[in-house]
Amino acid sequence: MTLTPALLIRAYAAGVFPMAEQRDSDEVFWVEPRRRGILPLDGLHVPRSLAKVVRQDRFTVTANRCFRDVMLACAEPRPGREQTWINDSILEAYTALHHKGFAHSIECWREGRLAGGLYGVSLGAAFFGESMFSRMTDASKVALVHLVARLKVGGFRLLDTQFLTAHLARFGTIEISRIEYRHRLRAALEAEGDFFAIDSLAEAHAAGETASGRYSAPPSGPEEAAGAAGAEGVSTTVSSPLSGKLILQLLNSTL
Repeated sequence: MTLTPALLIRAYAAGVFPMAEQRDSDEVFWVEPRRRGILPLDGLHVPRSLAKVVRQDRFTVTANRCFRDVMLACAEPRPGREQTWINDSILEAYTALHHKGFAHSIECWREGRLAGGLYGVSLGAAFFGESMFSRMTDASKVALVHLVARLKVGGFRLLDTQFLTAHLARFGTIEISRIEYRHRLRAALEAEGDFFAIDSLAEAHAAGETASGRYSAPPSGPEEAAGAAGAEGVSTTVSSPLSGKLILQLLNSTL
């Protein structure tokens, strides 16, 4: 079976997603967990130590700056997980889905280098988290905090983490039944979420920081140019960075 953007959209709308047995597998299989992990957008727990890292802007955080590089980083072997479920078929299909405006990445940069991030799929007011990675301490955690703020401002109703892990549980992720998940998914698909709604705040914030001499532009990644339109005319805009202080303010004001 050939993975295509259209097939992926239908699959996520039905509550299933693809995985491969390992990186060099030719085939994928479809997964629908009996117990589904979700992170309630009003239930994010940010530990005090992590809030400090976010507030200090230890990382410059962007969205859609280098989607494919984030996927490749998520697929890298690491201690305790030498294999990955992201094979070539998944890499190409999700990259194509990104170009159509339905898959997005959050990137954390440190001194011009990609330090961590995550990616996922967006349909209606649902965001399906796929994978995250860290090359520096706290980078993926900061990406998650920025993602939740972006989703809350954009009116999203569902953040699907697929599975509940000990790592995600620390941030407020819970497990729900397959039936409950389908109900929440249906409601989210009938609503509209705007992944880029937060960027108008980023522009105003960046203008203010520039005036005070503290703002610096994010590094330009090797990915496609900002503002490119997907094959179906859906924007794949690259966002400007938001300050950690503003991110925490947005989370607190919407809780």
